Amino acid sequence: MKELLLRNFTFNPKDDILSGLTVALALVPEAIAFAFVAGLTPIVGLYGAFMMGIITAMFGGRPGMISGATGATAVVMVALIKGGQEWGAMQGLEGDTGLLFLLVTLLMVGVLQIVAGVFKLGKFVRLIPHPVMMGFVNGLAIVIFISQKGMFKKPVLENGSKTPLPQGEGNGFITEWLSGSELWTMLALVVLTMVIMYFLPKLTKKIPSALVAILVVAIIVIFGGVNTATVNSFITDGLPDGQIGSVSGGLPTFRLDVFNPLLWTKSNLLFMLPFAIVLAAVGLIESLMTLNLVDELTDTRGSGNRECIAQGSANMINGLFGGMGGCAMIGQSIINVNSGGRGRLSGIIAALALLLFILFGGPMIGKIPIAALVGVMFMVVIGTFAWSSFRILHKIPKADAAVLVAVSAITVYKDLAVAVIAGVILSALVFAWKNATMIRARKSLKVDGTKIYQIWGPLFFGSVQAFNSKFEPTIDPDAIEIDFIESKVSDHSGIEAVRGIANKYLDLGKSVKLTHLSPDCKALLLKANHKFSTIIETSIEDPRYYVVTDNMDEEV
Repeated sequence: MKELLLRNFTFNPKDDILSGLTVALALVPEAIAFAFVAGLTPIVGLYGAFMMGIITAMFGGRPGMISGATGATAVVMVALIKGGQEWGAMQGLEGDTGLLFLLVTLLMVGVLQIVAGVFKLGKFVRLIPHPVMMGFVNGLAIVIFISQKGMFKKPVLENGSKTPLPQGEGNGFITEWLSGSELWTMLALVVLTMVIMYFLPKLTKKIPSALVAILVVAIIVIFGGVNTATVNSFITDGLPDGQIGSVSGGLPTFRLDVFNPLLWTKSNLLFMLPFAIVLAAVGLIESLMTLNLVDELTDTRGSGNRECIAQGSANMINGLFGGMGGCAMIGQSIINVNSGGRGRLSGIIAALALLLFILFGGPMIGKIPIAALVGVMFMVVIGTFAWSSFRILHKIPKADAAVLVAVSAITVYKDLAVAVIAGVILSALVFAWKNATMIRARKSLKVDGTKIYQIWGPLFFGSVQAFNSKFEPTIDPDAIEIDFIESKVSDHSGIEAVRGIANKYLDLGKSVKLTHLSPDCKALLLKANHKFSTIIETSIEDPRYYVVTDNMDEEV
């Protein structure tokens, strides 16, 4: 046991430390960029990445998996933060009300995710079909891409002063699109960032390409006298939603203002609850998908339910200490594993190194050009989007292709959790429709005149009508045998169909025998009508019939 614990903590300390440092360097620009996506200040994104990273690294269900601020959760937070600003202004709340609403929501998210882990709901990620997953990542990439449009705007100043014109209370400042030299400079720097990130890994993968791209662009802007927006100027200008401030580092502090009674009113909680459910669902879906992916890469098995509890705890800590929360990061987890980071030490090192950046790197972070962050996000979009979906759309079943496109569209126009749930429902309906047509009944006669109906195919709610149509009670002989050796009664609708058809024959005074029923189906039929004990054949044992028990591995 001690050896297993030690291997989980670190199998190779050197590899874990080096990969953790690599991941930390790559986390900084993404945490800042995702904070902008959500409409938050960079320090909130950095705090969120640190707290998510350290807690899940220590207590999560998958050694080597990296968690932090992510685009999947950031795109859900936008409406919550803007709505919180408006509601807070109406209620006379002081401070950054959008952030306060987010922090309270994160407390709710944490509770929901912990409950999911305690009740072992992590296994249900297996129910997400592959077309739904592809639609999910495609929609996420599109949403992140669209969210970058705010970076190509600037505030409209009042009479040429440095004071932006207010758009309205709680709604930020009036903005206009960049034009002329400002736009071309921005585009040139974005393209330069993307070119470096694309070609550098072809030369060496030992240095994070995002970090190198940002450093190169920052050097050009700082020492070349290029006039373009930086992180500090972007925040000071109040973009994208009117928040102001600067990047200043320090340890996260406990937020007593989260417990302001005005935040915890019934109307506010009802406003936040849908966002909490969506954030919890999106976070768990992305985290458990990441866990499965890392399992495949490492040929090991993590604990989905333990990861749910760790993610929930990390989000609650974020709510108490002013971080933006998040979930597992697919890209950073792959970087960590491919760099040799297989133990918990790699995630811990990444989080602690990120904290050092927060404490001592604030002034440097503030000088990062916005164009560099946009370039990083565009490369995240390119890396996230499942480009293979275009190639396989005409090769997969039309129903699966329709689900893939539908999930992508719903993700863009609604949100990620609704899209995944809708995709699972659509896939289930398609599956039910296909299987509803598979039920068959082979008919034969015994020497004594007994008519046998040998049922083949699943009997469930979708196939009940087809099942009933196979029988002819009024013209059948007096002795009937219904054999389920090639069929499985899958749900209550199927059981009711069996009960109903048996009663039709009994009501006509005919004898009926039900053979090769599963034990659970027998028990439910007898519970519905104890007289069925005379028609259920119990002496026949089917050596091919196996019952799936609950003694399965509970982990994802």
